Amino acid sequence: MARRRKRKSRRRQEGRRILECVPQYSISSGEDKPVTAARKFIHAEGIIPPALLLVKRNEHTTDRYFWAEKGLFGAQYVEENHFLFPSLKHIADRTPATPARV
Repeated sequence: MARRRKRKSRRRQEGRRILECVPQYSISSGEDKPVTAARKFIHAEGIIPPALLLVKRNEHTTDRYFWAEKGLFGAQYVEENHFLFPSLKHIADRTPATPARV
């Protein structure tokens, strides 16, 4: 049986491209839940928004969070709704758009 390819959202692709320009931090969750580990790391290091946190839950799973002025969000949500975040609007304006393929 042939598998259909999943359609990629252009809005999410653009959001992913914008998030690539944001500073990234990789941490391990340790004993804490991933979101708790991310919050503790942000507080301890004094990270200013915008930032992307990659929290390693175990050897197979990594959770992605976006630290914004409004709080901590899942990275997938931010990719799909990047236009709601003022700090990403400035990055999107500075980053040239990729040309469309024919």
